[in-house]
Amino acid sequence: MTNIGYIGAFLGGVLSFLSPCVLPLIPSYVSYITGISFEDFKTGDKAHSRHVKFVTLFNSLAFVTGFSTVFILLGVSSSFIGKYLAFYYDQIRIAGGIIVIIFGLYVMGLIKLNFLSSDHRVHLKHKPHGYAGSFVVGLTFGAGWTPCIGPILGSILLVASTSGSVMQGFKLLVVYSMGLAIPFLATSLAMSAFISRYGKIQKYMRLIMILSGILLIAFGIVLLTDKVYLILGSIPDLGLEDIITH
Repeated sequence: MTNIGYIGAFLGGVLSFLSPCVLPLIPSYVSYITGISFEDFKTGDKAHSRHVKFVTLFNSLAFVTGFSTVFILLGVSSSFIGKYLAFYYDQIRIAGGIIVIIFGLYVMGLIKLNFLSSDHRVHLKHKPHGYAGSFVVGLTFGAGWTPCIGPILGSILLVASTSGSVMQGFKLLVVYSMGLAIPFLATSLAMSAFISRYGKIQKYMRLIMILSGILLIAFGIVLLTDKVYLILGSIPDLGLEDIITH
């Protein structure tokens, strides 16, 4: 057992954040959940800046808690279902490996998959008020995925489903969510700098997608070669398994 699986899951979250269908939307999401305009983010007044950061931090925390809840529940449910499909483990593993490799080729732009090229997010016309509203927006973000998040998240869910352990699915998706949440929080708190520097980041978008595709293909090969144990690290259960399974 190694922690390579958790490193991969965390990296998957980071690459999901950096993907071209998430990163460009970050300013809009942050502005939407906080109610703060781009101009207000750029205001230099210290008192105003502290207020903006306070509002941004707690609304962003509610938002990432929302999408993390969805992703973790998906991880737990996929592992739970996988336990009852253990008889078909090899078939699921091989089919999953092939699908994940295809996802990787799609993310790299080498093949086209029309069903992944449409946006399935739920669009809220009006955001509910307060932190609870930001949590709901996070739930809709997580429930809808996006074309770029779908292949990476779906691949990790496939790995979770073959683990045969609800706890492993829980832990993998917690780590994935952290990989997506941490850069989101950091970016939201440095929104003014992000807006001014986004053009420079955009130059590396193609490289980011290639790295994402390579990560997915690696996941697929691990499934095909029945090396799933490499994906399942040795993070302590901390007594949570009994809570989840009962």
